[in-house]
Order: sequence, then C-alpha cells, then structure tokens
Amino acid sequence: MVLKIHGHPVAPLVRLVAEVCKEKEIPYEVVNVAVYKGEHKTPAFKQFQPFGQVPYIEDDDFILYEARAICRYLVKQYESQGTLWLVPKDPRSEALFEQAASVEYSNFYPFALGLATEKIIKKHRGLPADEARVNEYLENLNAKLDVYDDILGKQSYLAGQSVTLADLFHLPYAAIVIEELGYPVLENRPNVARWWKAISTRPAWQAVKVSA
Repeated sequence: MVLKIHGHPVAPLVRLVAEVCKEKEIPYEVVNVAVYKGEHKTPAFKQFQPFGQVPYIEDDDFILYEARAICRYLVKQYESQGTLWLVPKDPRSEALFEQAASVEYSNFYPFALGLATEKIIKKHRGLPADEARVNEYLENLNAKLDVYDDILGKQSYLAGQSVTLADLFHLPYAAIVIEELGYPVLENRPNVARWWKAISTRPAWQAVKVSA
C-alpha cells in the first residue's frame, strides 16, 4: 500500500512530510484536503486528526498526525532505505539531535509561523497584517538566528556534522521567510547562509518545495 498524506499539497507541513518521504524513498500520494474550504475542520477529517490540522498519514492500517512525529516515524519505519541517519542512533548523538529539534520548535518555528500567518494567511482571508506583530516576530527571529550563526560556526548542521531531521524541519517555513516574503535574514550571517544553501538545495526538497 502506498503511504497516504492527507492535506493540501502546498501546505508547509504537508511538504515537509513529503520531503522526508523523498529522502527515504517512500512512495506516497497526497489525498487533497480543501483547507481553504474548511474541510480539515469537518467531523470526517477530525475522526483521524482531532485538532483539525494537516497533515495526517495512513501507512497501511496505521494512522499518525503531527508532522514532526510523522517524520520521526518515517525515518525509523523505513530505516534501511534512502538517506540514512536522519535521526542518529548513538545516545549522545540522538540527544544532540533532540536538542536541535527542540531549538527549531521553540526558537524558530513560532516566529516564522507568525510571519507567515500575518503576511500570507491573513491576506488569503482578506485581513490586513498587524505590522507591529510582524516587526516583533522579525525582531525575535533575527535574535534567534544570531545564535544559530554562532552554533553553525562550529559545526556544519544544527546537531553536528551531519544533516538530521532537525535541519529539515526548518525547510518549509524558512523558505517562506527567505524566498517568498524576502526578509534578509541571511545577511551578515554567513554560517546560516551556508547551512541554508546546503539544506534548501537538497534534491528531495527541490522536488516538493512548490507542491507535495
């Protein structure tokens, strides 16, 4: 059975899951969910994703939601194929991975998501962006990326010398901030710029960056 990703194919976290499928050479199909019509909030959808968010996956008879949990599952379930060691096995290396993954979730995602919400989601809803909040999100993100630049000045990737899911987790929302919204967050951060180029040019991401 081909793995099914339920969600809109351009949704950022749907594309993240698709990227990991590409990394792990997992055949998949996207089951389109019309999020702009509220289909993800219907009882039929919430039977499988009770919070009414995309994506969730079907892998045979196994249902799983939350994109980062899905990515971890895919890496372990399909361990022997595709890109290896996206989640390290050695306890200390795995701890460093989990540390880096926590950094993404706590110190990058909230601010990048906030910018995407204000500048893109609100526009789709016919609402103006709150520019005070935009400036606050951008100020916070810049401060966090200064720390990223220090970390990445000592190692190639956020968890060490090899790419992990912690790096890949950044892809969809960093692409929105850097490429779609055009914020100059790479300027004067050579280590972040080098890291971004390394992860954003991966063939798996290039295959799904526009649509899963």
